Amino acid sequence: MSTAEQPKPPRTYPRIKRIVIFAGFVIVAFLVGLVPMWFKAWGRANERDAAQHELRLCNMQLTLASATISARRGEYEAARQATSDFFTALNVQLQPTGGMSDLTSPQRDGLKLLLAGRDELITLLARGDPASADRLSDLYTAYQKAIGKPQS
Repeated sequence: MSTAEQPKPPRTYPRIKRIVIFAGFVIVAFLVGLVPMWFKAWGRANERDAAQHELRLCNMQLTLASATISARRGEYEAARQATSDFFTALNVQLQPTGGMSDLTSPQRDGLKLLLAGRDELITLLARGDPASADRLSDLYTAYQKAIGKPQS
């Protein structure tokens, strides 16, 4: 057999090599775009979580402030309801399910003391006792002190 009669091998190997190299460039280009976006999304998710933690604490403070104002205005039932909501939210924060709490350990220690007068305060509000407004003001001040926010 002469060399002219031998079949030529197909030239598919260079074509496959080019396709693999092209696919490699496409994957690298995809990752170059994906990785920075992933880091940015991760950072934004952390910021969102921190804002949600702060929002829950602010909502608790707002509920307590609302109860205090309602009691000062003589709206004891609204104050009782808001106080009950505050203590429910506080209890959730102090005994979190799954270990997730918006409070630090020193904050938890300071806020546990506030639960001691819960039943007595709610009873005062249910009776419409004007002394409950002063107790709520004291509770609000103690909450701010335990959280570490300056009084306003």
